[in-house]
Amino acid sequence: MKLAPEGMPTIIIAGLFFMIALMIWLITKNQILGYLTLAFAVVTLFMMFFFRDPPRKGDYLPGQLISPADGKVVIVKETVDSFLFQQKVLQISIFLSPMDVHINWIPISGQVIYQQYHSGKFFPAFEEKASLANEQMHLGIETPHGKILMKQIAGILARRVVCYPRLGDEVTTGQRMGLMKFGSRIDLLLPLGTKVDVKMGDRVKGGITPIAIFNK
Repeated sequence: MKLAPEGMPTIIIAGLFFMIALMIWLITKNQILGYLTLAFAVVTLFMMFFFRDPPRKGDYLPGQLISPADGKVVIVKETVDSFLFQQKVLQISIFLSPMDVHINWIPISGQVIYQQYHSGKFFPAFEEKASLANEQMHLGIETPHGKILMKQIAGILARRVVCYPRLGDEVTTGQRMGLMKFGSRIDLLLPLGTKVDVKMGDRVKGGITPIAIFNK
């Protein structure tokens, strides 16, 4: 199983605690320490599971947007964007639970024309107010079909988002974009009139599931 390099420090720290507890338990045979050793083992295995980095590749159609993350669609609605579009847009939000893969993928090919980090609070990511209040990274992409805005939004557990593309970079559909640590959310803001292929409650798979397509 391939692991995300961003998660290696966390995995190593958890593993060191497990190894130290295991060595002391082997010497003392203390029952309480045995339970603690088991707990550290479970935490280490969970961290390895959480930071898994599965390969993803799909068949992408021109103008088609692919899900940027694994998770559950929690919002499909019209809203007003005050950052890139400066007008009413279509919002699709995907909530990632701690059990989901937290790698993020580029939803459509184009050029990065906007990038902005916003500090903020850490409300539960599934709450609607998280879109405006929580810590987040914005990535705007200009495509041959129109522009989109992608928001990586930290949640109540997440305290860090990682975004690799930089302003001016050319990006491609399905490219590894970054990751978010623990429960979090991604918002996609699209031009009005974009055809949406998902609904609230749908489970989507990053880099694979089609979620929308630009009108020709």
